[in-house]
Amino acid sequence: MQAAIEEFTDYLENIKKASRNTILSYRRDLLQLAAYLESQGITEPARVTRTSLNSFILHLENEGKAASSISRMTASIKAFFHHEVSRQKLRRDPSEALKPPKIEKKPPMILTVEEVERFLHQPDGGTPKELRDKAMLELLYATGIRVSELVSLQISDVNLQVGFIICRDGQKERVIPFGRTAGQALREYMNQARSQLTRDSEIPWLFTNCNGKPMSRQGFWKLVKYYGEKAGIQADITPHSLRHSFAVHLIRGGADLQVVKAMLGHADLATTQMYINYMQKDAMRLVQ
Repeated sequence: MQAAIEEFTDYLENIKKASRNTILSYRRDLLQLAAYLESQGITEPARVTRTSLNSFILHLENEGKAASSISRMTASIKAFFHHEVSRQKLRRDPSEALKPPKIEKKPPMILTVEEVERFLHQPDGGTPKELRDKAMLELLYATGIRVSELVSLQISDVNLQVGFIICRDGQKERVIPFGRTAGQALREYMNQARSQLTRDSEIPWLFTNCNGKPMSRQGFWKLVKYYGEKAGIQADITPHSLRHSFAVHLIRGGADLQVVKAMLGHADLATTQMYINYMQKDAMRLVQ
């Protein structure tokens, strides 16, 4: 299984030009499947059956894995075996009838404008680290980008003079403007703090940790939790909360849905439409 998984991830990287995060996610899921199948005496894709895959899904459920995690795992498995069949390594696809569990969609967690302002004011810029934190938080809310896109930004992706960033996800690229406040926070970070954190002018990454290494998604999540608690926000705030809040606040301000879709990088307008649905349900709740 290991060799087939590595060939599949090579295909994702070199042919499909998938993003690094997508490749790592598929590989992690498939290696977990391979480990389970090996414990059952199955070491080759050709020996995998519909029953053994269903058994793996049941194993994940018994372990208490979230429905969203199992759904993602199911997608990884189906993509892998579809690839094996297309390469004529398998005659039949054992994952063809595999179905993901139903996921109960929770409404997005939206911060009020006042909560966002209070949250963004928590890093006061007294240290290089706080200047970095403020720049990251301001940019995240000003652009609505994903946390993976934020930590992947390089200096060359930022145009401070005009006020935009370039986000890349695989072969896709989008240009996103940011306002004066985020621009000021970025200038202060880049002029006063970044060199003290990196200590190496050759490092391309825009945001680094205190050791000069690229900021990780997990590290940034901890920062968001910390400043959320410091701001006294009771809700379980995440980086995605700022993305959702950015979208809703834009739409409430009169922004065109297609513009918001482009800024968020949604492939389908229906995904962006969920913010309209949320606003309508929220309005109904308030009048009841």
